[in-house]
Amino acid sequence: MNTPSYKTVSANKETVKKDWFIVDADNQIVGRLASEVAKILRGKHKPSFTPHVDCGDQVVIINAENAKFTGKKFTDKQYVRYTGFPGGQRFATPEKVAEKDPTRILKHAIKGMLPKNKLGAKLLTNVFIYTGGNHPHEAQQPKELKFNSK
Repeated sequence: MNTPSYKTVSANKETVKKDWFIVDADNQIVGRLASEVAKILRGKHKPSFTPHVDCGDQVVIINAENAKFTGKKFTDKQYVRYTGFPGGQRFATPEKVAEKDPTRILKHAIKGMLPKNKLGAKLLTNVFIYTGGNHPHEAQQPKELKFNSK
């Protein structure tokens, strides 16, 4: 019987090496930024990617209030939520959401690109979103990530 000379290695939480990255959302498009951040959070950029393990990195996003939508999505797109009561369906545009909490738009976009299970909820705790250029994660010495921008 011919057997391969190598063995497939699966990562686990003890063997995963996590890095810290910082992303400036200034003049970035929300969906494109969210998809790149979701890829980093998931760990798909690493050769040791394992689908059922949190092998992604920590991501700090600054200047979240300056991320933008293309076209008329900022005023026309609608987020739908349900309060749980009869007739409790509520609608909000990104314009209204940004007035209350500008970080919520990016968090919502990233959450939609992660798995819809316990792993996805755990991965969402690895992203830190801040308005403005300051963040409390200087001690981790995050590396700067640049994505293509218009």
